[in-house]
Order: sequence, then structure tokens, then C-alpha cells
Amino acid sequence: MPSVPAGRISKSVNILLVDDNAYGVEARRSLLEELGYTVLSAHCGLDALKKTEECNFDLVITDFKMQPMDGLELIAKLRDQNFTNPIILLTGFAESLGLNSDVTGANVVIQKSSQEVPNLIRHTKRLLAPRKPPRSQGPNRGSSRSRAGS
Repeated sequence: MPSVPAGRISKSVNILLVDDNAYGVEARRSLLEELGYTVLSAHCGLDALKKTEECNFDLVITDFKMQPMDGLELIAKLRDQNFTNPIILLTGFAESLGLNSDVTGANVVIQKSSQEVPNLIRHTKRLLAPRKPPRSQGPNRGSSRSRAGS
């Protein structure tokens, strides 16, 4: 995997990485830990569900093709359990099966390809970036109509 660009994160963020391929887990774990994230792993969807009951995760990254529960089933169960934090689905089948965020329940679907690493870094940072509060409109903004006579 290519080296990680500068810009490490500062606060501890917990990521759950779910994949039945030990090599894939270790490669992605190394990448994410180099960015400063805390990474726990699960070898299947059932193991992942158990870990989400034991720990709060800021992000779940899951592979699609796993047994006995695939990534789509895992995402559906997490969403049914009101897991509202972001989820990234990794798959080699995104294009051929038409998998995207609209049909999977994931916030992002990343096609496994030569662009997987930069896409994973970019989307992980984006999904975990602190949300800015909405800008206040101030006391004189909004409706220009007077309330006199209402």
C-alpha cells in the first residue's frame, strides 16, 4: 500500500474494521492506525455485532462478501439497532451489482481497485471530520415582514 499523506488526526477515534480476510484487515489496520485512528477488527458480521454492543465505534468499515453474514446484512442489522454513525462498505462488486449508498445503507461504497487506498483515506477523514454547527442567522435575519397587527 502507498504511504499515508500527512495530516494525522488528533483525537482518538474508534473504527471497527470487518473482514474475513486476515491480510486485508492487517493492511487496512496499518493504514488507519498510521493516520492515528484506534482500530478494532472483527472477522465476520456476527463478531462485528457483538463488538458494537461492547464498544462505541465512530465508524464501521466492512467488507461485502463474508460468511455467515455478509456486509449488507451487517449494515441492515446495525441500522435496525439505531447505529447512526457512518459506515463504509468495501467491495469488488460495487459496479457489477450496482451497489451504492442508496441501496446498501452505507454512507459510502468503495470499489476495491487501485484507487481503494486513496478513496478509503479520503472518505474516512471526511466522514469523521467534526461537524460545524449551522450558521446563526442573527436577530435581524429571516422574515422581513413586521409582526405588528398580527
